[in-house]
Amino acid sequence: MDDGVGELGFGQLARDTGAATASAPHSVAVAGIYNARTELPADALRPPSEVDARDGLDDLPWQPDHFVGRGDELDRLDGVLSRPGAVLVQAVHGLGGIGKSTLAAHWAATREHGRRPVRWFTADSPAGVQQGLADLAVALQPALKVLPADALSEWGLQWLASHTGWLVVLDNVNDPAHIARLLSRAPGGRFLITSRLGDGWGGNVAMVRLDVLAPDESLDLLSSIITGKGPRDLDGAAELCEELGHLPLAVEQAGAYIAQTPFTTPRTYLQLLAEHPADMYEQAGATTPDERTVARVWTITLDHIASRQPLAVDLLRILAWYAPEAIPASLATLPEGTPVQTNQALGLLTAYSMVTPDPATGTIAVHRLVQALARTPDRTSPHRSADLIERARASATVNIETALPQQWDDPVTWPRWRALVPHIEALTQHTDKDTDLTAARLLNQTGLYLKDQGLITRAISALRRAQISYERVLGDDTDAPAALTIRNNLASTYLDAGDPTRAIPLHQQNLEDRIRVLGPDHQNTLITRNNLANAYQATGDTTQAIALHRQNLEDRIRLLGPDHPHTLSSRNNLANAYQSAGEPAHAATLHQQNLEDCNRTLGPDHPYTLSTCNNLGNAYLEAGDPARAIPLFEQAQENCTRILGPDHPQTLAARNNLAAARRGTDDRDVSLLEQTLDDCRRVLGLDHPQTLITRNNLANAYRGAGDITRAIELLEQNLREFTRIVGPDHPDTLTARNNLALAHRAVGNLEFAIALLLQNVTFCRERFGTDHLLTAWAEHAYALAWQKRAVIGPKRAWV
Repeated sequence: MDDGVGELGFGQLARDTGAATASAPHSVAVAGIYNARTELPADALRPPSEVDARDGLDDLPWQPDHFVGRGDELDRLDGVLSRPGAVLVQAVHGLGGIGKSTLAAHWAATREHGRRPVRWFTADSPAGVQQGLADLAVALQPALKVLPADALSEWGLQWLASHTGWLVVLDNVNDPAHIARLLSRAPGGRFLITSRLGDGWGGNVAMVRLDVLAPDESLDLLSSIITGKGPRDLDGAAELCEELGHLPLAVEQAGAYIAQTPFTTPRTYLQLLAEHPADMYEQAGATTPDERTVARVWTITLDHIASRQPLAVDLLRILAWYAPEAIPASLATLPEGTPVQTNQALGLLTAYSMVTPDPATGTIAVHRLVQALARTPDRTSPHRSADLIERARASATVNIETALPQQWDDPVTWPRWRALVPHIEALTQHTDKDTDLTAARLLNQTGLYLKDQGLITRAISALRRAQISYERVLGDDTDAPAALTIRNNLASTYLDAGDPTRAIPLHQQNLEDRIRVLGPDHQNTLITRNNLANAYQATGDTTQAIALHRQNLEDRIRLLGPDHPHTLSSRNNLANAYQSAGEPAHAATLHQQNLEDCNRTLGPDHPYTLSTCNNLGNAYLEAGDPARAIPLFEQAQENCTRILGPDHPQTLAARNNLAAARRGTDDRDVSLLEQTLDDCRRVLGLDHPQTLITRNNLANAYRGAGDITRAIELLEQNLREFTRIVGPDHPDTLTARNNLALAHRAVGNLEFAIALLLQNVTFCRERFGTDHLLTAWAEHAYALAWQKRAVIGPKRAWV
C-alpha cells in the first residue's frame, strides 16, 4: 500500500508538524455563523483561527484497563506518523468486537505521538460527527454553548481547518461519505479512523487490519479480568478462549461475567454457553454497557448490511453452518439469488469484515463466533428467527449435496472430498436434526469416503449418525433398503476397524432381513452373506467363512453363470478365505482359475483381471514361491501403470507388492519401496492404510539390508500412526508393534522387545479372548522372545 502524500479522493492532505498551533493559510472568516440575536461575550467573537488550544482538552472516553498484544499494530501506527510527508489519515478496520476502538484508545493514551488536543468523535453517523465538532467548539470556547448545533459544528470544523498538531479519533465509521467533508476541509492534523469497513477509503488512507488475538494473549486477557479482585479458579480458561475464537470483545464479555458471578468458572461458562447460547451472547458484567456485547455489536452490523442488501445476511446465515476456515466458494450459494447477487452479497460481507475471502485458494473464512451467533435463534432479533436459521441450514445442506462427488474411491475426486468433508462434519455436528434424510445421505457418503481413506474412527462416527437418522425417520420400518444399506456400511467399517465382534451381529441381522424381504437368491442377499463371511474370517473362524463363501460361489454359478463378474468375485473371496486358513496352494488354484476366466471374459485390462493377477501373486508368495509371484507382480504393476496411471492406488499397491516380493530374493535394493512410499504420501496422504503398509515394508527392507537404525525409525513411526488412527489394539497396530519388537530383538534389545510383545498379548486377550487366532499368534511371538532371552541372557537395552 502506498503511504505517501497524494489525493485522498476528497481533498489534499497537508503535512502535520506538531502540537496544535494556528495556521494562517487556513484561517477562515466566521462571519455569519452566529445568530444575531445571541448575546455572546466579546472574546467569543474571535474567529476559530485565533483561538489556541489549551491544556486539558483531551476527551478520550476511556483507557482500557486490560490491554494485551497488538505490538505490531501499535508500531504500525507509530511508523506512519513518524514518516515525513506521510498521510495523516489512518484507518483501523476489522470485525466488530475485534478491538479497533480499544487499540485506538490505548494508542492515543499511551504512545508518544505528541498530539494535542486528542478528541474522540463517535462517528457512526453524520449526527455523531456533528456532535463531535460541536463538543470541540464548546471545549475551546465554553461561552459558545448557547449557539445552535450546526453553528457549533461549523465553528469546530473551522478550528480544525486552521490549526495543526491535533488528533481526532473517528470511532466506528459506517460510511466514508459521513466524514468526507471533515477530512477534506481539515487536512492539517491527524485522523485515526476505526471502522468495520475494509474498503472505500481511497488510496491514501493507511490501513491497519486487526485480527483475533493469539491464544496466549487471549488467555492473558481473560485471566487478568477474572482475577482482577483476587485469585479465582481458572480451570477451562484456555478452552473457553478457543471456543470464543480469541475475539477480544467476547473474551472481555466472558471475563466480566465470570468475575462478577463468584461461583462461575471458565469451565461452567463453557457449559452455559453450550446450553444457553442466545442468553450468554447477550450477557456480560453488571457494569458492561449493553452495546458492548457480541450480540449487540453484530446485530448493529447486520442492520447496516441488511439495509443495503438483505441477501447478504441470508448468505451469512448459510455460511454459519460450515467449518470456519477454507469454505469453498461453491458453498457460498444463495438458493434464490443470481450469481451477480451472490457476488454482491459476498462483497458486502467482506467490506464489513464479516467474512474473509482468499482469492488465491478460492475459499472463505468466517469467525467461529460469528457463525455461532448467526445459527443461534433469537426471537428478539430480526436476523435470527428460528425460521430464517432453519431455512439457512437447509440451503447449506443442499449446497454441499450439490457439490459432493458421486464417487468416493476415485482419486480424481479426492481433492474435492478433502475440501468438503470438514464442512459436512461441521454441518452435521451443529444440527440436532437427526430426522433429516438429506444430512443422513451426506453422512453415509462421507463415511464411505473416510473408510476408503483409512480414517476409520471418523468413518464410524459418520455412519453411526447416519444410521440413527434413518432409524428415527423410518421408525419400525427396519426392512427399508436404506436402513439395510447403512447397517451394512457400518458393519463393514467396524470390520475395517478390527472389531469383527461388532460387525458380525449387524451382518447377521442384515442377512436374516434380506432373506426374509428379498429372498435367498437376491444379489443383495448374496452380498450380505459375503460380508458376513469376511467378518468370520477376521475373527479367525475360517471354517464358517469358507462355508459361506462356498455357498455364495455355488449360488452365483447357478444364478449368473460361471463367467459373471460377481461369480468371479465370489471365487476370489473363497480363495482368500483358504489363504487365511493356511492353505495358500488351494487359494492359488482358485486364483489361477479366476485369472484365466478374467482374461477370457473381461480382457487383460479389466480392473478385476488386474486385481486377480495381484492376488495370485500373493498366494504364491505366501506359499513360499517368490519365483512364480514376482512375474505376476511385475505384470500387475506394468498393466496398472498403463491403464490406471502411475498414481492410482491400485498401481501403488502393485508396486509395493512387487518390491516386497523382491525383498525375499537376493535383490536388496530398496529404491522401489522408497519411491512408492514417497508417492503414497503425495497421492494418498500420510494416514492412508496403503501409506502405512508401504512404510512397514520399507522398514523390513532396511532391516533385511542390515540398516536396523532406519528400520526402527520407520517402525516406531508406523506404530505411533496406527495407534493414533485405529487404536492400540487394532490388528494392524498389533502387527506394527510385533514388527518393531522383532527389529529390537534383532539388535539384542530383548527386554524392550519382550515388553512390546507382552502389550500385544494383553491387548489380544482383552479384546479377542484367549481362543482367538490373533491371541495365539501374539502368545507364540512372546514365547519365542522369552526362549531367546533364556538362551543368551539379558542384555543392555538398545539406545
